[in-house]
Amino acid sequence: MTFLAIDVGNTRLKWALYEAPQPGAALLAQGAEFLDHIDRLAEGAWASLPVPTRMVGCVVAGDAVKRRVEEQMELWDVSANWVVASAQEAGLRNGYDHPSRLGCDRWVAMIGARQHLLARGPARPLIVVMVGTAVTVEAIDVQGTFLGGLILPGHGIMLRALESGTAGLHVPTGEVRLFPTNTSDALTSGGTYAIAGAVERMVQHLAQHCGAEPMCMMTGGAGWKMAPSMGRSFELMDNLIFDGLIEIAARRFAS
Repeated sequence: MTFLAIDVGNTRLKWALYEAPQPGAALLAQGAEFLDHIDRLAEGAWASLPVPTRMVGCVVAGDAVKRRVEEQMELWDVSANWVVASAQEAGLRNGYDHPSRLGCDRWVAMIGARQHLLARGPARPLIVVMVGTAVTVEAIDVQGTFLGGLILPGHGIMLRALESGTAGLHVPTGEVRLFPTNTSDALTSGGTYAIAGAVERMVQHLAQHCGAEPMCMMTGGAGWKMAPSMGRSFELMDNLIFDGLIEIAARRFAS
């Protein structure tokens, strides 16, 4: 029973085909396409794949993009199962005021992160950081309740906002420095430390709330850029969204 996981973000569609909808299943193939190029998947990267028998995905790019993905999936006889955040799934409880309004990418990544945590030993508080177009910082307590999270702009959005609102500034290619002495480094360092500071504050909140030091996981395309600048130890994970999609699929299709 091959399983296709699809993560449609704000910029790219990422996909992975697994041998089965089970954690630890062998990865058969994977790839990514910019959203502008989704319409070439059926005749390109997906054309020679083994036929998936199950599919679960999450999409934050909107219904129009979702329809385009489903059109590409018409080369197979497989139903599209899109995740929507709910009050509870795969052992995680949703503390959002309106659970269905939580971004599905955030929800799925948290499910994947908590399963990693539980696979290693006793439960403990958990911070999950996704660094992409936007940055999210989630707090999960020992019992597996999502308490709440932060959303802030990613590096690119921050720098473009400064460029458009401040005369003479341009999106830089600077480095992160302790004491920046040029404008490019100052902008890059400022954005990086703004994200690091938001994460640190959430870690402090969760530790105080739970009375225990949280475990911290970071994922996302730009996670590797942030990791050296964090004030505490973080485990850098390749793709928590795929891990969460596999966990959800294993439970939904168990029979």
